[in-house]
Amino acid sequence: MVVQIHQVCLPSCFTKQSMDIYRIPSVTMFNKKNGNRKGSSSSVQVPRPSLETSARTVVIGEVTEVSQDTFWPLVNAAGHKIIVLDMYTQWCNPCKVIAPKFKELSQKFSDVLFLKLDCNQENKALAKELGLKVVPTFKILKDSKIIKEVTGAKFDNLAEAIDEVRSL
Repeated sequence: MVVQIHQVCLPSCFTKQSMDIYRIPSVTMFNKKNGNRKGSSSSVQVPRPSLETSARTVVIGEVTEVSQDTFWPLVNAAGHKIIVLDMYTQWCNPCKVIAPKFKELSQKFSDVLFLKLDCNQENKALAKELGLKVVPTFKILKDSKIIKEVTGAKFDNLAEAIDEVRSL
């Protein structure tokens, strides 16, 4: 059986039903054997929904590295999705400690996009624009606006802040 999606589905199109099964609107099932078509919403096993822009693809459940060139296009394409941005540097030990826990959060919250920005020389302008003072800093955005900020490698505070923004 072939599944043909008739529209570009952003993560907001998917309705999660169980671990990796999403309800996808506007699909047509096509049986190659007898040529029958069946159009309607249907449950389909998919690896994970993704958000695609011309700049980058973000996969739900994974952490995506961004730069000052790819950050705003992804944020704008995300629409009403919640975004958590990890602002870090390569040389920061607390940043290295919290990185695996940040990845763990990305797998826990399947309705949130997780991004990382290396605040190096190439991304200095964006870091300044976002008001970076210390690393690590986590910015939680919704509708292209910063809603909450957590500074330092405080895992519990970050998880609590994400839960709080999700409940808004």
